[in-house]
Amino acid sequence: MSFSLQGLTRRLPAFAALAAAIVGLVNIASALSPNVRWRGHLLLQFEPVEAIRLFHALAFPAGAALLLVAPYLAKRRRRAWEVAVALMLLLGLFDLLKGLDFEETIITWAAAAILLLGRKEVRVRHDPITLRSAIWRVPFLGLTGLAAAAVATWAAQGHPSLHTVAVQTADLLQWQQGPIHYHHHFGWIPLGVHLLEIGTLLAIAYVIFRPLTAPRALPSPAAREVASDLVRAHGADTLAFFKLRADEHYLFSEDRRAFVGYTIENGVMLLSGDPVGPPDAFPGLLAQARGFAEARGLKLGALGASESLRRLYEQLGLRTIYLGDEAIVELDRFSLEGRPIRKVRQSVTRLGKAGYEAVLCELGALDPGVLEQVENVVERGRQGAPERGFSMAMESLQGQHDHETLLVIARDGEGAIRGVLHFVPCYGRPAVSLSFMRRDPETPNGLTEFLVVRAIELLRERGVEELSLNFAAFAKWMHSPSKRHERVLGKLIALGNPYFQIESLYRFNAKFFPRWESRFLVYEGAFGLPRAGIAALWAEGQLPKPALRMRESASSR
Repeated sequence: MSFSLQGLTRRLPAFAALAAAIVGLVNIASALSPNVRWRGHLLLQFEPVEAIRLFHALAFPAGAALLLVAPYLAKRRRRAWEVAVALMLLLGLFDLLKGLDFEETIITWAAAAILLLGRKEVRVRHDPITLRSAIWRVPFLGLTGLAAAAVATWAAQGHPSLHTVAVQTADLLQWQQGPIHYHHHFGWIPLGVHLLEIGTLLAIAYVIFRPLTAPRALPSPAAREVASDLVRAHGADTLAFFKLRADEHYLFSEDRRAFVGYTIENGVMLLSGDPVGPPDAFPGLLAQARGFAEARGLKLGALGASESLRRLYEQLGLRTIYLGDEAIVELDRFSLEGRPIRKVRQSVTRLGKAGYEAVLCELGALDPGVLEQVENVVERGRQGAPERGFSMAMESLQGQHDHETLLVIARDGEGAIRGVLHFVPCYGRPAVSLSFMRRDPETPNGLTEFLVVRAIELLRERGVEELSLNFAAFAKWMHSPSKRHERVLGKLIALGNPYFQIESLYRFNAKFFPRWESRFLVYEGAFGLPRAGIAALWAEGQLPKPALRMRESASSR
């Protein structure tokens, strides 16, 4: 039974393509056939004859479009499925409004229902349209539109000669009156041919002028190995390791000495932090990234760019805006002594008396049982919220480079794991960056502070000197605004705290008296900030994406 179901599932796209083709032909034939007289008279009581002709005219190109979409359904193309469903729903409505053609409506909407039921089997995105594919697609679209117009002309007037059909079709395509005059049931033919002509021209223009498509496939193992080597050689920046996320794309410099990690959101090629490589390779690489984006109709942006690269981005004609501050804790200066840190000290003391302990370990050295408990805490700590992070966090604990990362694990008095901090290395300097900070929601308040303090102590014993704790968006505007507009913006941002936890995160970081290092959002064009801002929020998981974009993103991965 399961075998037969699997076989049916595999054949479903072929059945869907056949159904779409049949529905398209049925509707073309229906549009070219006179209405049943009694139905036409009944319909005239509800709409004028001009409306009936209009819906006849609309049904003809819609049926032809469904024929063009059908082959892509057999290839499981997601966009083709969406277009086919929309066309079928509209065609069923047109059938009713052009002649009360209940039979065609039932067939058409039944086919749409079949496509909706089989939507899970349609996951493939469209192939990119290249110059090579456009060479055959453009003539194919043009000939298809011309043939459909000729068929409509031939069927309308008692099958005239081929010469008359050719002359009439040419005149209609030039929006001129030809030798054939249309009356009664076929008065809609000229409008239908004009609509078909416009649709065909738009399709041809799309094929010709569509920009290059950015790579959909994620980097190959060989490319990931090159990126890993560059991070190990030049990854001193606290955000460099995060470019090894499994869901990032890479663009390497022509000499392969440097690279950027990126994603594409909202029409923006959004870079993750700074490039990785020798600094002298950055100008050429960023210029290359600018050209790469332009060739594909994208805007260039960067999330989490450092102060040192602001001028370089501006030299390329891009704009920058302050985004927030990275909290860097200097471990040799950190102390629990003194009144300003007394609340943190009290939390650490209270949790210690309750039996909580913390250990530092390498993720790759954990046995499967402990690792499963850690993953459970990470999942519970998420509390059903979507996973966040792009430029300043890993996408998961385990991955290709998990053996290079560290964990600080908090256990309660009974030995159960209740909280986890995950750190990634910075190469060429004694520093680490925080990736995950999760605790069991049922643990007492103060466990996160306890974990951070114990992590500082344990990392200091390991020889680490700096800890990149967290990124606090717009922190400077809240803790030390220098201008009036910054004070106003800081107060406005605080109002969004219930939704984005901006002020809460800043206040948590401030408990550990870090050094603040500014990060910037790079965007293109005087009015490009909203577009880049939405792209950044989508990439970081701070703002839900529209359903269609989420499906396309999932299918490409």
